[in-house]
Amino acid sequence: MKPAGRSGARLTEGSVGSAIVSLMLPMALGMIAIVVNNLAGAFFVARISTDQLAAISFTFPVSFIVGAIAMALGIGTSAIAARLFGSGQREEVRRITGHAMLLAVASAAVMMTIGLLTIDPLFRLLGADENTLPDIHRYMRIYYWGGLFLVVPMIANSVLRAAGDAKRPALLMATGAALNVVLDPILIYGWFGFPRMEIAGAALGGVIANAVTMLAAAYLVIHREHLLSLRNFMPELIMDSWRRILHVGLPSLTSSLVAPITTAFITSQVARYGHDAVAGFGMAARVEGLSIMALIALSGAMTPFTGQNMGAGRLDRVGEGVRFAYRFSLGYGLGIAACLFVAGGLLTELFDLEPGAREAALLQMHIVPLSYLALGISVTVNGTLNAMGRPMAAMYVSLSRTVAVYAPLAWILSHFFGLVGIFVAAAAANFVSGAVGAAWFRFAYRETLADQAAKAARQG
Repeated sequence: MKPAGRSGARLTEGSVGSAIVSLMLPMALGMIAIVVNNLAGAFFVARISTDQLAAISFTFPVSFIVGAIAMALGIGTSAIAARLFGSGQREEVRRITGHAMLLAVASAAVMMTIGLLTIDPLFRLLGADENTLPDIHRYMRIYYWGGLFLVVPMIANSVLRAAGDAKRPALLMATGAALNVVLDPILIYGWFGFPRMEIAGAALGGVIANAVTMLAAAYLVIHREHLLSLRNFMPELIMDSWRRILHVGLPSLTSSLVAPITTAFITSQVARYGHDAVAGFGMAARVEGLSIMALIALSGAMTPFTGQNMGAGRLDRVGEGVRFAYRFSLGYGLGIAACLFVAGGLLTELFDLEPGAREAALLQMHIVPLSYLALGISVTVNGTLNAMGRPMAAMYVSLSRTVAVYAPLAWILSHFFGLVGIFVAAAAANFVSGAVGAAWFRFAYRETLADQAAKAARQG
């Protein structure tokens, strides 16, 4: 098989399952590398002082928002580029990539400017005090300047995935994370003759690692795959590209930003049952984050797979791919639920939880994982609908879980059943969003089939 960038639509032929898995596995490994990287950074800073660890913790919500914006631009670019690859419009891919890079640079500049001007009021709003703010300043002044190095690689990696190449983006992510893990202690503690920078070193290590990743990603996209054009930078063409990217990206960003708000609300509900309940909930949430990583990677894989096959007119493969994803979600979801039911007690012992926290964590791990199979269907449909050019539908599927069911049902059931009611609400939300997603995809699929038949009849 030829390299993805040169053959164009590599996902429109061969085994559907193999194509999806070839995208999904590298994405999952790349995400695991990022998680390990984040944990390592917090570990190194924690050995300096608790105050600096607290400062790092205050920056997480802002880092999440910046990451969500970068990811939204990447999703929008990937959905469009995949359809163009599928239809053989390589020159259009080059144009979209160039305009997406320009949008990424503009977005990073806006984020940096706003961020640098609002450090004090923003972090005071988040609860930072006078002891923590100086450390936050030292970290964020470097972090914001490095925003460009975070957003541009997201675009480059999204275009490579749209071409059907998930291995090199995952390798770039893993290499960047590994470089950050190496740089962090050197810059934080001042090893090998470097100045001791402490929390500022953690920020600089991330910026340098992201800069190296950006250069490598740019080399692959520009020089190896020739997927970026610096021509056709006329204002009307740029605005057309930005409109198409944001048509998918903005609804995706909305879903991403609503999720942590919902989580904050749920945490406040759990907090009514004491600090032990919050500790158990937090531990189980971390286990859940790792457990469903394969499902998130599956969602990411469905975007380029669906996009290429939509562009190639292979709607039959789109349907087959979604059915494969459903089967995977069913098997994986049931397997993880069984593992957590059996091993939940051991996990709580490894975390050395107090009895109250252990009880809360076990409740969550015995109830919520039963719904992972439905969550897999929901996220599968989300990635598929984005690639089909129906981003609002994808957003509604996501919001059906967080806003429509999880938050209100948790509030209601907790009044009747206590902590158990909150976890039942989480499971119910997954099942509802899975059902809504499956029904919405079925409607969209049939409508697209009808549109294709009508178009063929007109041309015939």
